[in-house]
Amino acid sequence: MRAALLYHPAPMAERPLRLDDVPIPAPGPGEVLLRVEACGVCRTDLHITTGELKPQHEVIIPGHQIVGRIERLGQGVSNLRPTMRVGVSWMGGVDGDCPLCRKGRENLCDHPVFTGYSVHGGYAEYAVAQAGFCYPLPEDRSATSLAPLLCAGIIGFRSLRMAEVKLGDRVGLYGFGASAHLAIEVLRHWGCEVYVATRGAQHQQLARQSGAVWVGDATAEPPERLDSAVTFAPAGEVVIAALRALRKGGIVAINAIHLDRIPQFDYDSLLWGERQLRSVANMTRQDARDFLALATEIGIEPKTRIFPLEQANEALAAVEHDEINGAAVLVP
Repeated sequence: MRAALLYHPAPMAERPLRLDDVPIPAPGPGEVLLRVEACGVCRTDLHITTGELKPQHEVIIPGHQIVGRIERLGQGVSNLRPTMRVGVSWMGGVDGDCPLCRKGRENLCDHPVFTGYSVHGGYAEYAVAQAGFCYPLPEDRSATSLAPLLCAGIIGFRSLRMAEVKLGDRVGLYGFGASAHLAIEVLRHWGCEVYVATRGAQHQQLARQSGAVWVGDATAEPPERLDSAVTFAPAGEVVIAALRALRKGGIVAINAIHLDRIPQFDYDSLLWGERQLRSVANMTRQDARDFLALATEIGIEPKTRIFPLEQANEALAAVEHDEINGAAVLVP
């Protein structure tokens, strides 16, 4: 099969992936082999390809927003069948037995499996995944429209949960890329007023078209106090801007697996008053099931830009330089 491989150290920083022919993997016990239909390109993939996330292997196939058809079942798999369309996300497995798993917090598992990071992912024609972390997907949607739901959508949904968003709340979204442009669809369904702070004229225009009641620059102060906010941009100054906009008792959820330095801030004016600052780490299978059901119910349709697998480096560069209005998706 053809696959985009990441070697450590990468041969060229501007083109970290190398397209090559590799053997089609075989599914082990409890696994399935997927023929990849599409794979979304996530900002986390940038942290992996640049080495900001410490490499776990000398060679890895990135990609964790996989839409695929089951080609073959591994031993012991009985809940799935060949030709089914399923999705695979960032959380590719957990131990199920650590203290956090036993408490129902599998997103914080002590021994997690991360798709496209600790095991090979979906920047390829075929991929292997644990059956218990495959989610059935609808047949009446294109693979490219489903792929961004599998991380950008799910993690954005979990971020709203971590921010404890209630029906009708005033909610701030800081940054308006792949995840935020899906989260706003959920917020509008919940009857929330959405205030968007983001850089870039294209992103700002998309936010207006998506129903934001106010749109400003990345650290601009909205005209109303917010009940909660989610920051998507991996920049510490944006976190401070979101805290500044909160009412007392509000929550800022940071949707970023990697964040640059948070500037020094004044506790009395920004955090006092039982304001809260929370990180969002990974997702649970229940998050995935709940969001995918809601996305189907309300008809969330991501805005996408499609790249062939051969242009995986170009897709990563477009995400890095904020050239994608919505989500980037690779198609083998």
